Amino acid sequence: MNAFIIARDTEEEAKTVLNDIIAQANVEAVNAFGDATREAGAAAPERAGNWATSTFDDLVQYNDGFKTNLIGTPQQIAERIVDLKNVGVDLILSGFLHFIEEVEYFGEKVLPLVRQLEQQQEQRLAAKSA
Repeated sequence: MNAFIIARDTEEEAKTVLNDIIAQANVEAVNAFGDATREAGAAAPERAGNWATSTFDDLVQYNDGFKTNLIGTPQQIAERIVDLKNVGVDLILSGFLHFIEEVEYFGEKVLPLVRQLEQQQEQRLAAKSA
């Protein structure tokens, strides 16, 4: 699954970054991409394609990376990652605005929470099985 991750200390900060990205998008380029994906989708067997329901905001980040909603606080993002895993997602291809700084933040703040939530979930399942 493709995801664009915006992790910030507060949800408000994360949403501000998201809104700034969308506001600064090249409208002509995004619309051209949308047109091209709809045209390609028309040739697909289902006549729609992957991006048939994508909005302008979705298409700002290629491959609908905003749709995963991995935007918010480390806790919110960690919970969403575990939720995605619970429905069968086993790989998240992640994009970041400022790659080096944000990957470091993600590794320090989000991944430990993901591991903690996974461990708690495993303990609950083990307790139910006992």
